[in-house]
Amino acid sequence: MIPYGRQDIDDSDIEAVVETLRGDRLTQGPKIPQFENLVADFCGAKHAIAVANATAALHISCLALRIGTGDWLWTSPITFVASSNCGLYCGAQVDFVDIDPDTYNISIEALEAKLEVAEKNGKLPKVLVAVHLCGQSCDMRAIHALSQKYGFRIVEDASHAIGGEYRGKPIGNCEFSDITVFSFHPVKIITTGEGGLAVTNNPELATRLDRFRSHGITRDETLMTNEPDGPWYYQQLDLGYNYRLTDLQAALGISQLKRIEPFLAARRSLADYYNEKLSELPLRQPRQIPDSLSAWHLYVVRIQCENINKTHRQVFEKLRQAGIGVNLHYIPVHLQPYYAAMGFKQGDFPEAEKYYGEAISIPMFAAIMDDEKRTVVRSLEQILI
Repeated sequence: MIPYGRQDIDDSDIEAVVETLRGDRLTQGPKIPQFENLVADFCGAKHAIAVANATAALHISCLALRIGTGDWLWTSPITFVASSNCGLYCGAQVDFVDIDPDTYNISIEALEAKLEVAEKNGKLPKVLVAVHLCGQSCDMRAIHALSQKYGFRIVEDASHAIGGEYRGKPIGNCEFSDITVFSFHPVKIITTGEGGLAVTNNPELATRLDRFRSHGITRDETLMTNEPDGPWYYQQLDLGYNYRLTDLQAALGISQLKRIEPFLAARRSLADYYNEKLSELPLRQPRQIPDSLSAWHLYVVRIQCENINKTHRQVFEKLRQAGIGVNLHYIPVHLQPYYAAMGFKQGDFPEAEKYYGEAISIPMFAAIMDDEKRTVVRSLEQILI
């Protein structure tokens, strides 16, 4: 089975982890700040806080932005559930903004219209989580302009998008947001096994993010409420969590980051190959906006079922039977039973629901072999023609 995504681990990655295993620190050692600094430099951000996974990064981002009971968090319905769950973890209410039919990211027109209504009803969001689906940035300049008008904070969920660019700058520079979150799950651009990271240019947010990832504890005397009892002293200032990354994971991340450019080049080359070879098939290919350079975490095609004698599900199952490990990213969050119990229903976000009825993620990873990508194309041709 050719998977839709797969990590690329080489001897240098293994050696980096083994070296750390043979060292003195397996958890909170020197590799973590080294990894954080390298990612911050790569993105052009001032601060980076590494955590156990991107879900943790989203959670502490909401905590750092002080979202809570009585507040609203908005995000896209086409994302993994973590993008909205992070607001629920903090006691906030969640709503969604429908997607653009071409980019599959948040529709700026839908966002602006929803904000106008929300302002009249006194239900403006405190935080918007802008999801960069598949690795392509949302239109962040437009979202930022709306945030200035309506007063909400912005978290970029760039779990798919490290290495991508927006308006000629790296995703994660936080020019148009408060915080950007990355994922280092094995199927992402680079991996730490599991792992995530938040970047920000705001030193106060960085301090709060750092504290929330480790039990709400500080050893910074300037933040303490009284003089320390001695060099061992620490204080818990917030209700934090154990969301820390390990030095083993950071060592792997440092090694992987050294190869991010070849990884990105391979993904973009594969996207170009698919763009050429699939252009005549009855499917919609992903569209890239002029201001964006995707990191190509995913390559999603939308099956034009009206032009073939098969259903979306039949195409999906036939691809699996042909040994192509396709997947679907994502089931609209508002249709999940947990969210349906809140009152969301079919028809609330029609573009997202239409997307769900057509989308299939085909294999997209840096280490794909030539015969594997040819097999993907040949299987799609045989099934769709």
